[in-house]
Amino acid sequence: MSTGPYAALKLPDFRLLMTGRVLATVAVQIQALAVGWQIFAITKDLLTLGLIGLAEALPAIGVALYAGHIADILDRRKIALWALAALAVSMALLSSASFYVSDRSLLVIIIFAVVALSGFARGFYGPAVFGLMSDSVPRAVLPNAAAWNSTVWQASAVVGPMAGGFLYEFAGSALTYLVSFILLTASFGCFIFIKARSDLKPDTTVSVVDNIKEGLRFVFSNEVVLGAMALDLFAVLFGGAVALLPAFAKDVYHLSPRALGMLRAAPSIGAVLTAAVLTHRPIIRHSGAVLLASVAGFGLCMIAFGVSTNFYLSLALLALSGALDGVSVWVRSTIFQLMTPNDMKGRVAAVNNIFIGSSNEIGEFESGAMAKLMGLVPSVIFGGCMTLLVVLYTTFKAPKLRGLHVQSLYQAEAKPESQS
Repeated sequence: MSTGPYAALKLPDFRLLMTGRVLATVAVQIQALAVGWQIFAITKDLLTLGLIGLAEALPAIGVALYAGHIADILDRRKIALWALAALAVSMALLSSASFYVSDRSLLVIIIFAVVALSGFARGFYGPAVFGLMSDSVPRAVLPNAAAWNSTVWQASAVVGPMAGGFLYEFAGSALTYLVSFILLTASFGCFIFIKARSDLKPDTTVSVVDNIKEGLRFVFSNEVVLGAMALDLFAVLFGGAVALLPAFAKDVYHLSPRALGMLRAAPSIGAVLTAAVLTHRPIIRHSGAVLLASVAGFGLCMIAFGVSTNFYLSLALLALSGALDGVSVWVRSTIFQLMTPNDMKGRVAAVNNIFIGSSNEIGEFESGAMAKLMGLVPSVIFGGCMTLLVVLYTTFKAPKLRGLHVQSLYQAEAKPESQS
């Protein structure tokens, strides 16, 4: 099996998986932009912007551990299909509500309810797709697959917000959500044709609770996996400013939804460039140190973004933050794929979703709450400073992560570290 820069793309199932992920991610990114602008236009309230993130995060966290358990005992492709169907239904509901509901207060309530439904669906989607990638490619190709996975995700995160901003400005909210529904339907079609199946032989005598506990023990006994998850959890929790971008676009730069689309896309443009480089030149040595440095750089970018009043400078800073985050994403993804046994990937992905995936939405709530308390700009600066403190703490508390070389994991057996 070739392990060159295009090795993963030679596999038909991986191509279908990536195409489906692109379509789903673009759809979700369009939804996120449309919901953010629509809610802020109706309420003019920073805290409400943050509450949207919380409305999505709580259901995702609530089902995460059970979703991980399910992804390790059932066909992961079928789980992903059910989750995509639920996401498509949520988009259809948002489109219908935006078109037919004229009462603004009622519309806000409906939007919050539908966002919660989409969070529930994404709680199942994440662990299933994480495990499905291992089902679709050989172990030797996983680092390359992780790089391409990051590349296509970030490319989707560029296209999604920019398309969402354009659609919202010229077609309105209802048609914008309808486009997301169509994209999710196409994604569903891609997943149907994936032939790979989970080669799992679960122990049917083990209870759901014990199965979940086993996954938690693996994560919390492995300093490298736990350190990488915790680092990103707190960096995203404090350092992200995505939820506040509608306020920056509208009140700081005095621009339109298209400008918001550019702001949301800028980090992913930087991340796409980074991911494209990493498919050819992976960071196989000093990977842990590079991870820590990239997260610190992300925090510095957020501080600079907070004080910037120039739209184009802010775009450049967001792009640079995305490039640094792209390094972090690749290192973490490679660690999780190589260090986790296949029959435990759903549960580990579920914990990862609690630490990382949901931290994006909870981070949005934190951003909105701090902006309400401290003001828009001071809250972003505070978050960047907290990110730097998190990196400093992790550097000293996780020496195995700090000294990690991904090269040493290529041939290693994926098994949990022994309890100390």
